[in-house]
Amino acid sequence: MSANLEYDLNWLNDHAAEMLEHVIRWSNINSGTNHLAGLERICRELQKDFAVLDGEMCNIPLPATLDVDAAGREFQTEYGQALSIRKRMDAPLRVMLCIHMDTVFPADHAFQAVTQIDDDRLHGPGVADARGGLAIMLFALRCLERACESRALELGWEVFINPDEEVGSPGSLVELERRAGEHHLGLLFEPGLPDGSLISTRGGSGNFSLALTGRPAHVGREFERGRSAMHLAARIVNQLAALNEREGITINVGAIDGGGPLNVVSDRAIIRLNARALNAAAQSYIENTLADTCTEVNAMDGHIARLYGRFTSPPKEADDALRRLMRIVEDCAGAENIPIQWRSSGGVCDGNKLMAAGLPNIDTLGARGGNIHSDQEYMLIPSLLERARLVARILIGLAEGSIAWPITKPENA
Repeated sequence: MSANLEYDLNWLNDHAAEMLEHVIRWSNINSGTNHLAGLERICRELQKDFAVLDGEMCNIPLPATLDVDAAGREFQTEYGQALSIRKRMDAPLRVMLCIHMDTVFPADHAFQAVTQIDDDRLHGPGVADARGGLAIMLFALRCLERACESRALELGWEVFINPDEEVGSPGSLVELERRAGEHHLGLLFEPGLPDGSLISTRGGSGNFSLALTGRPAHVGREFERGRSAMHLAARIVNQLAALNEREGITINVGAIDGGGPLNVVSDRAIIRLNARALNAAAQSYIENTLADTCTEVNAMDGHIARLYGRFTSPPKEADDALRRLMRIVEDCAGAENIPIQWRSSGGVCDGNKLMAAGLPNIDTLGARGGNIHSDQEYMLIPSLLERARLVARILIGLAEGSIAWPITKPENA
């Protein structure tokens, strides 16, 4: 390790307590995905805290998304605004740093306050997912900027903090895809596993609503005239469940809305499902099956099918660019005496979307912790400094050229 780099990184050692203070303050602000006022509040806090980076900062309104309610009526879902901070975007090499400001805890949830259990453990809503990641990202960038100023280094970067990741980033998807083409690699700050393992590859996920309409009729007088949407839904659910026998495919029908009086042939049903795909071939098979199902239904007498949703998170499969980035992380972690293990995951995050849009990325550089999405969520406090040093080492290495990365994206990226 060079004397310059060690000097740069040691600045972080003196700011570990400040990192923890940021996590506690942010985590005490409720910002559930649907709590727009809370999202606005945390966004204001982040704007104040990230202003120290002296980047170009802006809020980005996100488009609403279309879905269908239990009565078959279409409706729009609104989201909070995303936050972007950019600096030196004309530099030859540019890095995207990304994490979310929303949590899974609504405004009326009982889990609202942070408690420090001891020197090692912080308990609270979103402390690991992903307030810890926000602090790691901020302080690693502060460390980078000190190095760039003192040593005349250059690295372009953008921070993108979205308000809807916990529901699959449906509103911010187009912004993520657009930004993927403006950068060469990505660092995301989802929580690491308690043992420090990082996620390498991920399956894909999509939520779908299949709205079916039929023809109502009196069951006793003219049952044969009716076209039951509920009966059709039952047949389709069985067909979809059979897809689970295929390798790499998981279909979970989580709800069926619809129906009505028991003496009336039902004229509406909505099948709601989550689809998981191990790879791109499995995703295509699911998408084709759903499209074919709609085509078949719409060819029937008295029935109409409408499909809502998509694979917002395609499978994240390893390619040469991702493997190269994994080796960089391993080398930098080794220099910090941090053991690294890689795991595959069936869970998804924005790393899936960025990878599908051509941006190789490591997506679990946030704080170590566990029991996320529950009132037992915790963060391991020492991991703030550990991960901030790791990320700063990567960023400064890219800036000074001791870590090489191709300026032109590989064709398979």
